[in-house]
Amino acid sequence: MAECKRRGRSKVLCFLTLLCVMAAVRNLHAQGNYEIQVYGADTEPPKSTMVELHSNFTAVGQKQVIDGVYPTNHQEHETIEITQGLTSWSEVGFYIFTSEQDGHGVQWVGDHIRPRVRVPDSWHWPVGVSLSTEVGYQRAVYSPDTWTWEIRPIVDKAIGRWYFAVNPALERTWHGPDVSQGIGFSPGAKISFDFTKVVSGGVEYYADYGRITSPDTLHNQQQQIFLVTDLNVSPKWEINMGVGIGPTSATDRWIIKGILGRHFSWTKTSVVD
Repeated sequence: MAECKRRGRSKVLCFLTLLCVMAAVRNLHAQGNYEIQVYGADTEPPKSTMVELHSNFTAVGQKQVIDGVYPTNHQEHETIEITQGLTSWSEVGFYIFTSEQDGHGVQWVGDHIRPRVRVPDSWHWPVGVSLSTEVGYQRAVYSPDTWTWEIRPIVDKAIGRWYFAVNPALERTWHGPDVSQGIGFSPGAKISFDFTKVVSGGVEYYADYGRITSPDTLHNQQQQIFLVTDLNVSPKWEINMGVGIGPTSATDRWIIKGILGRHFSWTKTSVVD
């Protein structure tokens, strides 16, 4: 009888542990480490295109398959972002998400589209301000929420050698288990300093606090802190590298990221600057 009671308690403990893990992992996969970037307020100029490659490797992440969603541990994400300038104050971006992992090979994950507008320079605001909205699809084996929407206010400011940017993004699931969760709050922020004309260094912060009306507990929140460097080698190029740690249990522990971008200008006299 005592042995049966012990087995019963063990089953209950295992069941409770599984529930906790599933709750953490559900939040973890909403994170989507495909495009890890704090946006500045500037938009791409008209008649020009920005092509970026986002490379993100999860060195230490979730190792279990939960509800048919692949684990993030040792996933290599390669995202192509193409941004076309429309006017002096608007642009549209398009994303192609891919993932590579042992046992799964290279796979297409999904696509997003992101129009954005900003406050024109002629308004002479003391800070840069823009607003983007992003809608897209991702396959269920990479995110249980397959159709999502995001609206992202962007505010930035350069003061001497210092640069500051905040992205207090709001997110909504249109198809998936989190539809009933309503609007979520996922802020991002960046502080950097120009050590030289070429090298800048700083800190980027990313989070998902859960529903805006009922935030998750700290244990279940996603939070990441990245130490980053930007190399300003040319106005034509964008180079960003960083290493991030996830201090909460619902977040991938270690991620290495890089962004390589190239500006192209389309004019009557020249195709490429």
